[in-house]
Amino acid sequence: MSPRAAGLLLGLAADRALGDPVRWHPVAGFGRLAGALEQVTYDDARGAGVRHTALLVGGTVALGVAAERATRDRPLLHTLVTAAATWTVLGGTSLGREATAVHDLLAAGDLPAARQRLTHLVGRDTSALDSSGIARAVVESVAENTSDAVVAPLVLGAVAGVPGLLGYRAANTLDAMVGHCTPRLERFGWASARLDDALNLPGARLAGALTVLLGEDRRGGVRAWRRDAAAHPSPNAGVVEAAFAGALGLRLGGLTTYASGVEQRPTLGDGRDPGPADIVRSTRLATRVQVGAGVVSAGLALSGGRRPRRARRPRR
Repeated sequence: MSPRAAGLLLGLAADRALGDPVRWHPVAGFGRLAGALEQVTYDDARGAGVRHTALLVGGTVALGVAAERATRDRPLLHTLVTAAATWTVLGGTSLGREATAVHDLLAAGDLPAARQRLTHLVGRDTSALDSSGIARAVVESVAENTSDAVVAPLVLGAVAGVPGLLGYRAANTLDAMVGHCTPRLERFGWASARLDDALNLPGARLAGALTVLLGEDRRGGVRAWRRDAAAHPSPNAGVVEAAFAGALGLRLGGLTTYASGVEQRPTLGDGRDPGPADIVRSTRLATRVQVGAGVVSAGLALSGGRRPRRARRPRR
């Protein structure tokens, strides 16, 4: 097995076993750096946002290139560096833990606490959500973040190694920080949002395909993806959320309240409204998708790392 493929699988295993580091998380450190730099680079113009994104993502990619070059002739060390980078950028286990925590509060009948805990997963206003609304928000978050926090970085890691892993997480973090379309960030965050959309395109499609393949209702997953995904405002989240809705026999989307206003999200799937038990079903499906993405990504890394054999000269 190639060092890249082995490192991806070890990093995924570390995330499944350990989750995110409790302290000194590198992504949190990157976020603090990006926030500090924003105080210097901000301007209400796309050009300023392009420079801000290029500096932070480009610098992170350069760090990954240096790590690859320093270890390329040392397979064991290269495997360990790839594994550490993979563990750093993945967030599947922490996602599942947060979803389970909300489920447990709903199961205990503590609706106010469930609303509060849900804020760890979503940016919408949770103060007036009922049990079904909370469950819907969790399932949508599990679907979208399975792609964003696991499948997409694994795909980029398979194709581009440590630079792909670190660069993806930098772009995705910047999108979360400045990519939201608010009056202040509409121009400045444009570059971060578009870069994140582009980097997520292959991962979202793989996540959708694995959801259909590994879900409970394959026909429902395909039907919802083909019929409903394009109506979603996100070119990537719509694919995975629609696939999850169809594969689980649920109906997602609808009225969604944010601090910036109320949005009428398109209906995804044609099943019933989600309930607390569907949170458990969605996290189980997400786990299967994450493991499947690890296998596919390792296969991509293996196929990309094979060197063609030299043809033997015929004997005279």
